[in-house]
Amino acid sequence: MPSRSAARLAPSPNGQQSPGQPPQGVTPTGDPVLAARFAVPSVPTTFVRRPRLVKLLSDGEGCPLILVNGPAGAGKTLLVADWTGSAAMPGPVVWLTLERGDDMPGTFWAYVLAALRRSAGSLPDGVGTPARADEVDPSLLARLAAHLSNRDEPVLLVLDEFERVASTEIASQLHFVLRHSAPGLRLVLISRSEPLLPLHRYRAAGEITDIRNGDLAFTPPETAALLSRHGLSLPADDARALTERTRGWAAGLRLTALATQGAADPEGFLAEFEASRSTVADFLLAEVLDVQPAETQDLLLRTSILEQTHPDLADALTGRQDADGILARLQHANAFVEPIGHSWYRHHPLFAEILRVQLRARHPGLEPELHRRAARWLGEAGRLADALPHAVEGDDWAFATTRFVDDLAIGRLFTGLDSNHFAELFSGMGPEAAGPAADIVRAARDLARNDTDNGLNHLQRAEEGLLDDGPADASAARLSCAFLRVIAGRLIGSADMAQTAAQAAEDLARTIPERLLGDHPELTALLQTDLGSALLWEGRFETARTALTAAAEAPDSPATAFPRHESLSRLALIELLRGWIGRAEAHAHRALAEAERCGLPPSSCTGVGQLVLAEVAVDRDDLPAARTALQCAAESSAARHDPIVANGLVIVRSRLFLAARDPEAALTALADAGGLTSASAPSPWVADRVALAASAAHLAAGDPEAAVEALEDRVSSGPERAVGLARVHLASGDGERALEVLDSVHGESGSGPGTAVPVLLARSQAAVLLGDDASAARLLGRALATARPEHLRRPFCDAGPWLRRLLRNRPVLARAHDWLPAGLLAGLPRPDTVRDGAVLLVEPLSEREREVLDRAAQMMSTEEIAADLHLSVNTVKTHLKSINRKLSATRRGEAVRRAKELHLL
Repeated sequence: MPSRSAARLAPSPNGQQSPGQPPQGVTPTGDPVLAARFAVPSVPTTFVRRPRLVKLLSDGEGCPLILVNGPAGAGKTLLVADWTGSAAMPGPVVWLTLERGDDMPGTFWAYVLAALRRSAGSLPDGVGTPARADEVDPSLLARLAAHLSNRDEPVLLVLDEFERVASTEIASQLHFVLRHSAPGLRLVLISRSEPLLPLHRYRAAGEITDIRNGDLAFTPPETAALLSRHGLSLPADDARALTERTRGWAAGLRLTALATQGAADPEGFLAEFEASRSTVADFLLAEVLDVQPAETQDLLLRTSILEQTHPDLADALTGRQDADGILARLQHANAFVEPIGHSWYRHHPLFAEILRVQLRARHPGLEPELHRRAARWLGEAGRLADALPHAVEGDDWAFATTRFVDDLAIGRLFTGLDSNHFAELFSGMGPEAAGPAADIVRAARDLARNDTDNGLNHLQRAEEGLLDDGPADASAARLSCAFLRVIAGRLIGSADMAQTAAQAAEDLARTIPERLLGDHPELTALLQTDLGSALLWEGRFETARTALTAAAEAPDSPATAFPRHESLSRLALIELLRGWIGRAEAHAHRALAEAERCGLPPSSCTGVGQLVLAEVAVDRDDLPAARTALQCAAESSAARHDPIVANGLVIVRSRLFLAARDPEAALTALADAGGLTSASAPSPWVADRVALAASAAHLAAGDPEAAVEALEDRVSSGPERAVGLARVHLASGDGERALEVLDSVHGESGSGPGTAVPVLLARSQAAVLLGDDASAARLLGRALATARPEHLRRPFCDAGPWLRRLLRNRPVLARAHDWLPAGLLAGLPRPDTVRDGAVLLVEPLSEREREVLDRAAQMMSTEEIAADLHLSVNTVKTHLKSINRKLSATRRGEAVRRAKELHLL
């Protein structure tokens, strides 16, 4: 026997309506069918057709199911309405807008059948109509599917606002009809939430076209087109900014455009537009917030203070344990809450802005407490950068500073991607914040701004507080104080302070959990960099090199990028000061490459690397490159507060003026060098370099007395001072006094060509003055051989006329030195024409080769030479072969003869 419901739904044998069925045009509840719900919405003139979305819809014509899924106001309905009205459809379009109450199976199918009869035509009466609102007989659905499957052209059924259907029974029935009516039915679902159909099956079979919120979001060009339809023309940057603020939300853009139309200054209006006081707020409050249950509204309001929301964090703010389910439901409903991975969510920015205003209106005074709760939860979760802004908003400076110090994050005020963010956060801390942690942060804030006096005052107060009533476990605070002492030592130029503090920091680090130290590699990297810089300032180059090398080898992370760049730059400076030009250049290029690789902005770089490159370029007589590097160094932030950079800029400018034969300008450039330091003690090598530059400028200006005065009692003893004084004596023609000065010093251990070449040239010039041309040529040959690997041209450019005269007399010395300045080589006779076309010297002999040659000239055997020089016989043979090659000789006797002709013996 058929069921009672089946009997009520069965058609009569003559095709007439069965007695139990409601008449067509009436719902099972007896209400009339509302024909307005079958109308396709009209598309306004301001609508922007977006071809990329039309293409997605058209490409889905072969799929039985098209899902257009997005939040309220995303433009879903108008998109489909425009498509169905403008595209050529293979069959009729049936539109049904669902309403509350359609969640009952009978009511739902009654409206679907009414829509099909009205728009698709000739739906047989025999299909039937549901008699009850709460159920539908499966045979009705089977008849409907059978009829649709026999159609010649498919029906496109559009169900708008499908989120109103939350019935799993309806979803199952709809799936049944769709699967069994192919190819006569194609279904378009427009919904704020994902429908309950088994979408995974459709996706696996490739039978669904998905258009989701990300697709519906307007792009900046589409935003510009929409604004243009409203009579607004905005620059591309403003259109992009508006798109980012609204996340491309169609309703937000349109409502904003409508609000802007009457503004005298549209650009200014948009810049100051308050979404919370506009029709945008009205829309979101009515369509999204107010339709939610009370618990959901409360969660949305409280979490609006967050950039990102986690269920556990939301529970901490609400005091309940229901956030996980609420957030998942909001996401499913496209209620302007979207997942961002790992159980984290975020609100749409406009929605969050409006929620915050509502929070203040509905719960006055609650916001600071919510910020304090959020700060503590985020702090415990290890998200310090996220926790601190909430602590600041909650005026909880005790938590903010204590957490910052205990987390060993004090170095983050000096380096890393968040350094400016942290500095800005703590800039608002007033004097009411008390305790050692607050004073440590104040000290760090001041020292990061190079305010040494205030920084040291706050640091001392923090240290006293830790002694008096500090917390029981204050290792992180004490380590932070030692770290700041190292920085202060660097700023005031006290290597002793920096070393003492660095040792204290090393001892304290042993009491810190290894994990915590590992989380902050920037602390050790910064400490070593500043220690090395303090030692460098005092001229302790080798110990400075050790510390800076350790910093350069710090673990690779964004937080250590700056100290690694800085340490490499200062290692380059040490090599430059020791005369190793090539090494200095290599370190400087590594420093700049490190900054570029890590994305450090030029303004954050110290300029030391560029300064070294400028000096190297001057030494190599590449003055345009020197000026370019000098300009880059001058534009760095350190040019204003780092005495090394400030004085270095002065010295390089002076050298450039001197290279341009303008000694007066060189002296003027040096005039303010003495005051360019905030250090309590002057740097000996900085003072030396300034005095040496001044002496050279005075000498070039023809004032030898001033040149001597610049050096006496102002420059430490060493090769550079000896060369400076020797040049004064050489300028007056006193070669003997020059040699006496040069003989009073010995070459510094570890010094390079930049130090050795000027000494050799000064000795060569003295030999010329004393008439010892052979010694002069020998010394010049050594200078050229020493300078060649570095292409060290500047000493030869500055040597004076005597050098060119010597090269004219001994042109063979210039052979193989085409790297010399062209002006120095121009016009020199060819060395191969000096002695009847014979090439006499291919390249200068080394000092050891001269010793071997001298003994060969004394008719000593190979074995005797080896014994006399404490060398092996094979080594002597190697030297003899090299001597023959350089003198273009084939035998020992020939080599001796040619050496005598060249006055090498």
